[in-house]
Amino acid sequence: MSGMFDTVLVANRGEIAVRVIRTLRAMGIRSAAVYSDADADARHVAEADVAVRIGPAAAAQSYLSIPAVIEAAKATGAQAVHPGYGFLSENTAFAAACEDAGIVFVGPPASAIEAMGDKIRAKQTVAKAGVPVVPGSDGAGLSDDELAAAVAEVGYPVLLKPSAGGGGKGMREVHSAEGLADAIAGARREARGSFGDDTLLVERLITTPRHIEIQVMADAHGNVVHLGERECSLQRRHQKIVEEAPSALLTPEQRERMGAAAVEAARAVGYTGAGTVEFIVGSDSPDEFFFMEMNTRLQVEHPVTELVTGLDLVELQLRVAAGEPLPITQDDVRLTGHAVEVRVYAEDPAAGFLPTGGRILALHEPQGPGIRVDSGVLPGGVVGSDYDPMLSKVIAHGTDRDQALRRLDAALRETVLLGLGTNIGFLRVLLADDDVRAARLDTGLVGRRVDALAAADLPDDVPAAAALHALLHLEPTGPVVDPFDVPGGWRIGGPAATTWRMLVSEHEPVEVHVRGRARDAEVVIGDGEPVPASARVVDGALAVSLGGVTRRYAYAQDGATLWLARDGRSWAVREQEPLEAARHAEEGAGGPVLSPMPGTVTVVEVTEGQQVAAGDRLVVVEAMKMEHVLTAPVDGVVRELKARAGGTVAKDAVLLVVETVVESHSESTPGEE
Repeated sequence: MSGMFDTVLVANRGEIAVRVIRTLRAMGIRSAAVYSDADADARHVAEADVAVRIGPAAAAQSYLSIPAVIEAAKATGAQAVHPGYGFLSENTAFAAACEDAGIVFVGPPASAIEAMGDKIRAKQTVAKAGVPVVPGSDGAGLSDDELAAAVAEVGYPVLLKPSAGGGGKGMREVHSAEGLADAIAGARREARGSFGDDTLLVERLITTPRHIEIQVMADAHGNVVHLGERECSLQRRHQKIVEEAPSALLTPEQRERMGAAAVEAARAVGYTGAGTVEFIVGSDSPDEFFFMEMNTRLQVEHPVTELVTGLDLVELQLRVAAGEPLPITQDDVRLTGHAVEVRVYAEDPAAGFLPTGGRILALHEPQGPGIRVDSGVLPGGVVGSDYDPMLSKVIAHGTDRDQALRRLDAALRETVLLGLGTNIGFLRVLLADDDVRAARLDTGLVGRRVDALAAADLPDDVPAAAALHALLHLEPTGPVVDPFDVPGGWRIGGPAATTWRMLVSEHEPVEVHVRGRARDAEVVIGDGEPVPASARVVDGALAVSLGGVTRRYAYAQDGATLWLARDGRSWAVREQEPLEAARHAEEGAGGPVLSPMPGTVTVVEVTEGQQVAAGDRLVVVEAMKMEHVLTAPVDGVVRELKARAGGTVAKDAVLLVVETVVESHSESTPGEE
C-alpha cells in the first residue's frame, strides 16, 4: 500500500466522523479530526489521533468554513480529506479548494458533483445515457397552454412542480382535467411568492411511491459496480427514518436492471468513489422505476449495504481516492441475509418531533449477534442545538428480514439514553406496525399514521416507580433506625401514607400514595386500588415490584428531575410543588411561557407590560433548523420578559410570564327575581 495515505483529515463530526476514524484505524492510517467550540469534548475528538479546533459553534464558521478545514488539513499533514456526509461533502468549491491545495478529496470529481447537483441537468444527463426518468416536461419555461399539452402527453395523475425550489412549496397533485387550470394558477402563485420564479415542470405522479436507491462504487480506471439496493420508504417530511437492504419489493431481475441503470448514471458523469442513485418505484408496478437524483457522497444508511455485502465502503472510498483499482468486480458482489437500520434522534415525537437536548446522564448502547451501533455520543456529553439532532444509528443483520427486525427491536429495547428525549420508543412502535412487518411500504406511510405512532401513553408504573425511588432515598440507613425517622413508617395507629404528585413531561400530574417502607409498601395510583409494592437498587438498576410484577429501570437524577428508562422508552419525572399544583388547577390561568426545546431565541415580538390576546405570537425559538412559535395561552399582560433575540435557552426555560388581568365588575345589570 505504498500509495496509500499516511494521514486523513475527517471534515465532519458526530457518528459519521467516529465511523470513518474506525476504518482509518483498521487500515493503519493516522486520523485527524476537526472540531468547533461546541464539540471540544465530543467523541470524534477523543477517538482521533490528532484534533484541530476550527472555530466557534456556528457551523458556518467551523464545519462549513472551507479555509479553516483546508488549514487544518495542512497543519496535520493530511494528504486527503474525507468529508463524510452533509456539511462540505457535496460542495464543489470545497472539492476544488482541496485540489488547489494539493490535498485529495475523498469523493467524486467536482464536475460530477456539479452535474448531479442541478436536478434538471442531472435528469437530462442520465436520460441521454438511457436511464429511465419520470415522464414529464424537460424544464423549459412553459406557458399555461404548453403545460396543459405536456399534461395531456404524460397522462393523469400528474405533479406540478416549481422549477426553482424544493421543500414541497408550490407542488400540486392533479388527478383530472377539471382541476388543471386552477392547479396551474395556484402553483404559479405559490412558486412566485416562495422563489420569485413561477416556472413550472410537469411529472407523472407516482402513486404509493417507494424510495429505492442503488449503491455504486467507481474507480479512476473505468470500473463501476453496484452493491445492490436499499429501501428507504419509511420517511417523515422527506427525512428517512428506517432503511433496509435488500428491498423486499424487488426480484433479482429487477435488481439487476435497476443496478445496471445506476451504473450507467454514474458513468454518464465520469463518477469515481461511492455514490447513490435514487429511484422512485410504484408499489403496484415495481417493473417501472424512475431516476430521482444522485447523492455524490457516502449515505447515512451505508451500514446496511456493508452488512449484506461484507464490504467496508469507507475503505473502498479511500482505496479509490488513493488511485487503486476496485478490488471487486460485479460478479464478486453477493448479498447475504437482510439488514435494517434506524436513526436515533434527539427529538420528542409526542411534541411534534421538536428537537431536544441536554447532558447525557446515562448511556447504554446494545450489543449482540448481528447488532452494530454507529454512535457519536458519550456519557456526560452535551447535545446542543447547533447541529443535526441525529445521535446514533442502530443496525441489525439477520438471515432474513424477520430475524433482522426482531434483533433490531430487541436492541432498541435494550438501548438507554437518559438526560434528553429521544425517538427510540417511537421507532419500536413503527417497527411493530403490521404493514412495516409485512413490507407493505410507501413514502407516505409514516405521515398517514404519525399521530398514532407518536402518541405516548404514560404507564402507571412510571410515576409509582418515581415515588418509590424518592421514598427509598428518604429512608435512613445504618445499624439503628428510629421508626419515627422513616417516611411512611410506623406511627401510633398504624403506618402513615406519603403522597407524591408526580409530573411526567406533557402528561397530567399523577398522585401516588405510598404506605409503608420502600421495600414493603402499599401503593395507590390516582383513584386506583391499593397494590403491594417494593423497590430496591440491584446492580445499578432500580427494581420495582408493583402488584406482583417486577420491572427494572435504568435511572439517573438531574437536580429535581428523575430520569427513568425501560424497554427503549424514557421519562423525565419530577415532583410537582403545592403552589404549582394550585396554579395548574386554575382553569384559564396565565403563567410562565416555557421554551419547548433548547435553542436560540430568534424573534421577540412583545415588550414588557404589553397587553396580549390568547393566540398572539410572543417569541420564536429555533433549534436544529426548526422554528417554533410560542403564543399567548390566555388574554393578559406580558411580565418578567427574559427572552432576548439571539440568546440561547434551555428546554423549559421561562421566557416570559403572561399575567391574567382580573376585571373589576361594576354594578351588575338587574335581573328578574
